[in-house]
Amino acid sequence: MDPTTAPPATSATSATATAITAAFLDSLAETQDAGEAMRLIDQRRLQVAPGSIFSIQQNVTTDSDAAGQVLLRRFYSSEASSFPVNGAKRKTLTPWSECLFVRGRVFVGEGEHVLASNFDDFEQMREYRLRSVVNVPLMQGRTCFATFNVFGTREHWLPQEVLGIRMLALAAARWVPVAPRLAYSFEETPCP
Repeated sequence: MDPTTAPPATSATSATATAITAAFLDSLAETQDAGEAMRLIDQRRLQVAPGSIFSIQQNVTTDSDAAGQVLLRRFYSSEASSFPVNGAKRKTLTPWSECLFVRGRVFVGEGEHVLASNFDDFEQMREYRLRSVVNVPLMQGRTCFATFNVFGTREHWLPQEVLGIRMLALAAARWVPVAPRLAYSFEETPCP
């Protein structure tokens, strides 16, 4: 789906409370494989956050990788022709990676300047007119084993959209495997 042609988000189109239903969660639990589950989650994501694209980045860092960085591999992409599954990238310590991989917190970025300062592939995103992001860490204990990422064409997220994205991330977590030998470390810095 081309997010640039999607209708703008409104309270009516972002009905998180009705989009994430028990029936949806039950149908998700009955899926047979991760691909089917991701398609269901992706369909619901379009209801929660119209005008967005979606990916899951699996953390595949091992103890043989250099300290102070994580290696991410795309597990799922709603725009696989431009952002292919299995595409990989390294991320060093930035406010984005610290938020997700050190603190295990959700990152909400709003405005092109935030995307440009946190994503080295921002120029590729620009053609989609993306201006905001919600990244949710998928956690196992204190380890972030993947990130659930929704990039939007809107400048600002509505609170119910952020909540809906977080709920979808929780629903997706069971379908994303933890990479073998996952290990990473960052030196934690004090919060400003």
